[in-house]
Amino acid sequence: MIKLEWVLWLVAALFLANAVIRLTDSTDRKHVGGAAFWAVLAFTFAYGGQVKKTGASAFVEGIAVLALAVLAGVGFPGKGTRELVTDDEKVAGARRFGNKLFLPALLIPIIAVIFGSALSKVHIGKQLLLEDSSATIIGLGVASVVALFVAMVLFKVKSPATPFRESDRLLGHIGWAAILPQYLATLGILFTAAGVGKAVGKITGSVLPKHFLLAAVIVYCLGMLVFTVIMGNAFAAFPVMTAAVGWPILVQQYHGHPAPIFAIGMLAGFCGTLITPMAANFNLVPAALLELKDQYGPIKAQLPTAIPLWICNVALMYFLCFSR
Repeated sequence: MIKLEWVLWLVAALFLANAVIRLTDSTDRKHVGGAAFWAVLAFTFAYGGQVKKTGASAFVEGIAVLALAVLAGVGFPGKGTRELVTDDEKVAGARRFGNKLFLPALLIPIIAVIFGSALSKVHIGKQLLLEDSSATIIGLGVASVVALFVAMVLFKVKSPATPFRESDRLLGHIGWAAILPQYLATLGILFTAAGVGKAVGKITGSVLPKHFLLAAVIVYCLGMLVFTVIMGNAFAAFPVMTAAVGWPILVQQYHGHPAPIFAIGMLAGFCGTLITPMAANFNLVPAALLELKDQYGPIKAQLPTAIPLWICNVALMYFLCFSR
């Protein structure tokens, strides 16, 4: 059986390689702190799998997460490896390879879908080929390795160290924001487990006027937007607002249609994604990769779209999701 734990070890090995590259880069004045950041992150992936598998102390993992927050707070990691190729070489490569440049990137979703759909039910003897409920993540890990080898062959990369230096360069540009998405997703799970949704539901139920559907719709959509702005992810906001307003008020009290209500609710949440730096993978990371002068430029450009789009979602939910 191929286990999820192997993928976690693979990710940990990549971050450990970044730590070694940073530690040996004497041109980076933050190289010690940067190496410590990537090394601690590697530890969280390697040790985190053991917390679930063997019951190892979650307290140690928590200390590692706090250490990451402290290192990020004092300005680590710094920049990664400098550019390995010049702009002229990039242009020449783009002309030479054309659309073949996209082949490694396209392989990743294709292979991940094959693992998540076709291979997830395959058995070898009485055992599943892939660990139960982890087929897609395992597929993503396998797809990344396949794409790496295809890219190295296609582009005739001579040194095996080149992909690791490119990884270090990209992660150096992104910085601590690289780990924000998974930590915010964890925050959403913690909010749900802590009963935040029920608490918000009690407050909302006591404040909302009875028989005023439009107010309930606005509160639900506004809550999705605000929680997404805070947590950076509409998927993290969804369980909180659905437990608080979506299900008990819009579905049970006003007898709305669940499927369109929750679909439009997610779209209202994505309006918050457009206007928050907490959605790092959508806003801050692209700005860092493109080396934009204004890191909040994407948010400023998306704001005029987000507000009217949110109003449209409120109108769609009010007029289409309830029988009259």
